[in-house]
Amino acid sequence: MASQSEVEAAPTEVVAATAIRAFYEQHPYPGPVDTLDGQRAESNDRHARICEHHLFWPAEPFRESRSILIAGCGTVQAARHARRWPQARVVGTDISEASLRATRALKERYGLGNLELRLLPIEESEKLAETFDQIICTGVVHHLPDPDVGLEALRKVLAPNGAMHLMVYAPYGRAGVYLLQDYAQLLGLGSTQAEIRDFAAALKFLPKGHPLWPLLRNSPDFQYDAGLADALLHPQDRPYSVPEFLAFIARCGLSFGRWLRQAPYLPDCGASHSTPHHARLVALDAAAQYAAMELYRGTMLRHSAILYRNDEAGADTAISFEGAAWQGYIPLRLPETICVDEKLPPGKAGVLINPLHTDTDIYLPITAAEKRVVEAIDGKRSIAALATIERLPESGRALFQRLWQHDQIVFDASRRSAG
Repeated sequence: MASQSEVEAAPTEVVAATAIRAFYEQHPYPGPVDTLDGQRAESNDRHARICEHHLFWPAEPFRESRSILIAGCGTVQAARHARRWPQARVVGTDISEASLRATRALKERYGLGNLELRLLPIEESEKLAETFDQIICTGVVHHLPDPDVGLEALRKVLAPNGAMHLMVYAPYGRAGVYLLQDYAQLLGLGSTQAEIRDFAAALKFLPKGHPLWPLLRNSPDFQYDAGLADALLHPQDRPYSVPEFLAFIARCGLSFGRWLRQAPYLPDCGASHSTPHHARLVALDAAAQYAAMELYRGTMLRHSAILYRNDEAGADTAISFEGAAWQGYIPLRLPETICVDEKLPPGKAGVLINPLHTDTDIYLPITAAEKRVVEAIDGKRSIAALATIERLPESGRALFQRLWQHDQIVFDASRRSAG
């Protein structure tokens, strides 16, 4: 272990990395669990895996085996993926031995022979000496001393035609977090158990109009010590607005595929569709639309996107309703979606909701004819075949585009056929 004088003489990045490692040794995140049972993410559901595959690779035939890197895996994320994808090879890396110890316990309990764990900083991912079909890095790079170095390192171990799920914090919905982070720094607060306990008690006296209140009510992170420490006392934390995020990935050699859940970013979804500005919004290019919707909503806590290597991303990763190819897409209903049949708008037979959306204005009313088509989605028939069930306008294009935009479906475009 380095002496105090050696740490003080080290470059700023080394000092920051040392502080971050020490933080997670003291506060492994998320709070360790001793079971994976009963959690949606661990569902051994083949349909869910097929949907997830085609979310990342619309035009690639489904396969169960692949190599997956969980970079900055924390206490549980790598174990969840190894259990959900039993035929995949999963590698989890982290800088915290305490976090890896919690993951090893889950590996042993569930016999996860497909899971490997390494004590390794993201910046040194090349030491793994291999590339991965899929990289998942959520809630990590925004904590690195130099996020660009970390993301560039991950790009180097992303296989050709591989896909990356990257999540970083967003600034506007976390405004209350950053106010309290600055408050904690002014008071010189550390992250001992006593200081965390006192901070939690102080939060109960926050003015009701404080921007942190929505998170205090709704985020589980504020219900336990490690979560509160990670949110408010972390030594390194930088958010990205949409333009900053897109510039960040471009600098690091990656191309944007789509948002993991895209509806909040689209002016055709939710309340923005009915505003006087809708025509102006849809006239913008895609990146400007995303930026405008982030500003209009003002509550986004994070940006979670699917990315590809900038020398590999191509037409096969994009869903398009131009031309005629869309008629051969095979829709797959996402397993979390529901149809509400009560208190419906006039003339509607159902309202489609994805419960993973946190914005309550994002829902899709459908007519009786549209509902019959939606109920007929079976993962086998193409849009063209489903459209013959009812005489839908545009042979179903408008309906299936809306379903896709609202995160109700993904498409298998690997078996394109108009039949």
